[in-house]
Amino acid sequence: MATKPQQLKMGDTVGIVTLGSPLAANRITEGIRMLQTMGYKVVVGEHVYGANGFLAATPQQRASDLMMMFTNPEVKWILPTRGGVGVAGILPFLDFNVIKQNPKIVSGYSDITILLNVLFEYADLISFQSLLLLDFTSGTPSYNFNQFFTATSNVTAPWQIMNPPEVPLNGLVPGNVTGPIVGGNLTSFVGTLGTSYEINTEGRILVLEETHEPINTVYRYVKHLEMAGKFDDCVGIIMGQCTNCDSAYGKSYVDLINEFIVPLGKPLMTNLATAHGRYKATIPIGSRVNMNTVNRTLTVMEPVVK
Repeated sequence: MATKPQQLKMGDTVGIVTLGSPLAANRITEGIRMLQTMGYKVVVGEHVYGANGFLAATPQQRASDLMMMFTNPEVKWILPTRGGVGVAGILPFLDFNVIKQNPKIVSGYSDITILLNVLFEYADLISFQSLLLLDFTSGTPSYNFNQFFTATSNVTAPWQIMNPPEVPLNGLVPGNVTGPIVGGNLTSFVGTLGTSYEINTEGRILVLEETHEPINTVYRYVKHLEMAGKFDDCVGIIMGQCTNCDSAYGKSYVDLINEFIVPLGKPLMTNLATAHGRYKATIPIGSRVNMNTVNRTLTVMEPVVK
């Protein structure tokens, strides 16, 4: 059974890190102020405001900030500022034994999902595809906050991962399967194939989402995952949203799913509110989830915090 971090409580300390690309200083400050207004204490990593082109700092520096948050006994929740690129670069500099001994809530999406899945694989830690610091703004829907804070404070199970009422969850290939849920950003996972950090889908439910890629490029990434055997090993597939993904050569994201994912024959659910979309369901990476595509339900079968 995966390791569960301590539940989040009002007044807890949040550790802010920048693990990939830089975020504008005013956006970081805005997010920190909002967290403080909500009643949380904040600790800021040394390189949070750093910027060196498309990376915030060296891989060693970004990894050091993350490890400092894991070893700081005051920090209960580690919150990256954003994803972008470069998160995979910090992985060789992490001490997974130390992380396993100091489980914390870690959230994020986009390139951060590389880290989330590696934390499950190497430290047996449940983490959350959910909020980044850049989401702490007045324009973020309350659904996103409610999803995260409910999931990270609830010590009971089972509970449902549910879309907003206006966003239907679809079941395309019938099935009823249970397994650890893994996944996140499609582009990021393709970038780790062939490395010791590639995503492990064996016996697991795989959720994928993408943003700002034309559909012919999304097809290329999906095909790469298929050729790497990642769809062979999984027990079920969830295709989340493809945010701002333009049709190409007359084919849409829906076409891609119908023509290339449905024929795989795995239980398939689509349109889960994910990551880069306006609405972000909180997905506890590494937790046991039941996916019933006939009833169109996603049920978390175990507490994800303690």
